[in-house]
Amino acid sequence: MSAKIIDGKAVAKSVRDDVAAGVAALEKDHGLVPGLAVVLVGEDPASQVYVRNKGIATREAGMRSIEHKLRAETSQDEVIALVRRLNGDDEVDGILVQLPLPDHIDANAVINEIDPDKDVDGLTEVNAGRLVLGKEALVPCTPQGSILLIKTVMEDMSGANAVVLGRSILVGKPLASLLLAEHCTVTTAHSRTRGVEEVCRQADILCAAVGRPEIVKGDWIKPGAVVIDIGINRVEAPEQGPNSEAKGKTRLVGDVDFDAARAVAGAITPVPGGVGPMTIACLLKNTLTAARRRRGL
Repeated sequence: MSAKIIDGKAVAKSVRDDVAAGVAALEKDHGLVPGLAVVLVGEDPASQVYVRNKGIATREAGMRSIEHKLRAETSQDEVIALVRRLNGDDEVDGILVQLPLPDHIDANAVINEIDPDKDVDGLTEVNAGRLVLGKEALVPCTPQGSILLIKTVMEDMSGANAVVLGRSILVGKPLASLLLAEHCTVTTAHSRTRGVEEVCRQADILCAAVGRPEIVKGDWIKPGAVVIDIGINRVEAPEQGPNSEAKGKTRLVGDVDFDAARAVAGAITPVPGGVGPMTIACLLKNTLTAARRRRGL
């Protein structure tokens, strides 16, 4: 068996195209252009790249990109004051505070100042509660994207055994709630789970989100299972010889041993090119949703 490769880039493009069409219709019918405000504190290189890419994608979708870049020494009170101003700005439909924040700032305190109806990352306690209760919520982007990828190969998940490996508030917990909403039987496994390999082997849908390179081996996977690899880990590239150009370089791998898993699974996401592209696509989707909901459309 060789698993079907789930092309996250193609699915993400489809989502972005749908968002762009929705934005165009919103402007044509109501004269509204959604706005996404991103707050970046400090000069973390990875965060700068993420913010730049989000800005490009936002503008390509026809939305306004509003970027606030603050110095690393900006105080927590100043960041919160900015978030409150954005809450009151009617031209801002979505607010995203880029994480991580500098150590002197309490990220939870800042995130929970965001108006839940503008919380396009789905990280406020209000949206987390709405999701658990099955109410209308803005859902975290990576878990939402994972569900969309699963649906490309398993439209009806009802009754499927789903295992989520990882229990973070960013991915594991919201993803478990989303799978429950699809009527799956859900198990959350983590570092304290006994016999985790056997737990994973029961999964019709296995979602790995622990941040440990290639921890999920081929013999952890049920034949024919759908495997969603959410991990992104940078590891040293293997050396091919003493003069190898790869020496000292790094490569990206997921939480799943891809080659081994591909031989067993029915469908699998690659890293990179799987879940990753879906995160920004779903951020745009959430911003459009927020713009519509805020105006009762």
